[in-house]
Amino acid sequence: MNVKKATVLIVDEAADNLIQMHGMLEDQYEVRLANSGRAALDLMQQVPRPHLVVVDADLAGLDGYSVCQQLKSSPDTADIPVIVLQRAPAEQRALDACAADVVPKPVIGEVLRARVDTHLQLRHLRELLKQQRNLLEHVVEEVTLELSQMLDAMIWAMASLAETREYETANHLRRVQHYMAALARQLQHHKRFEEELSDANIKALFKAAPLHDIGKVSIPDAILLKPDRLTDEEFAIMKKHTVYGRDAIVNVENALGYTNTFLRYAREITYSHQEKYDGSGYPEGLRGDAIPMSARLMAVADVYDALISKRVYKPAFTHETAMEMIRQGSGEHFDPDVVDAMLTVEEEFMAIAERYSDPA
Repeated sequence: MNVKKATVLIVDEAADNLIQMHGMLEDQYEVRLANSGRAALDLMQQVPRPHLVVVDADLAGLDGYSVCQQLKSSPDTADIPVIVLQRAPAEQRALDACAADVVPKPVIGEVLRARVDTHLQLRHLRELLKQQRNLLEHVVEEVTLELSQMLDAMIWAMASLAETREYETANHLRRVQHYMAALARQLQHHKRFEEELSDANIKALFKAAPLHDIGKVSIPDAILLKPDRLTDEEFAIMKKHTVYGRDAIVNVENALGYTNTFLRYAREITYSHQEKYDGSGYPEGLRGDAIPMSARLMAVADVYDALISKRVYKPAFTHETAMEMIRQGSGEHFDPDVVDAMLTVEEEFMAIAERYSDPA
């Protein structure tokens, strides 16, 4: 808005007053005139609208206070400053009606021009501030998106490093991400899970899921890549991948000096996804709800994908067989409610497995 080219609407029943105030302002502004409150409101429906309204309080019918209130009640005109003309000492009534200012009658030209100029300048500054805020929000969104993309890339690089050392593929990471999200969405309104599974937390779970086996980078190849059954001593070393993964995330938290939902989920998943619902898992033998929710979801997602995937040491099971094996593990290996959620969304699991299938 160019303040010097701004449009001012003057509303007064007296033709002499309209002519007088028109003369006071016409050298600086484009001036429009209305001789009633209803005529003023009709003019306000036209585009472009005036940038400021000067209205006499004592209009017949729809008085100046009512005009002011109606303008302020509409989102299309609420930001237009209104100056009410009235005789002292009734300024408070005009201000209560949302007037930006009050000019006493009879009107003095210098006073009216000063008040009009001040409120147009203020409106102009508010518009500039709004533009700057919108620009800043846009910049923040762009920077946030860039940082998010960088974080995603780093997560993917770290997770891929762990997976490609073993028999897993990058598609395994994608599948597990989407299985986790499908389970979380299904459980979002379940009484045991609803407090934790907000939309934002589901996004954090999705990001954290690929990191579940990053601790395997510290497992020797002779054990990690062994096609035969591990000895008890070798399995004891393999189980440490949960501790190595947890410690890697803890080191990040310590370096940052804080944690957040994503890091918490990453720490929980890496450390506890091998726990079993009946307490027979590792590394701590946690039981039931003592196992973090994120790890209970990951246990189902990871085992399902392992079952349907071909490995050098085993063939791929069918979807139906994998589902039945997990169903049989409900209450023992897996949280029963998570298994129920998986069975409810099994068609989505099949679609995910197909969409991100490994090359033949």
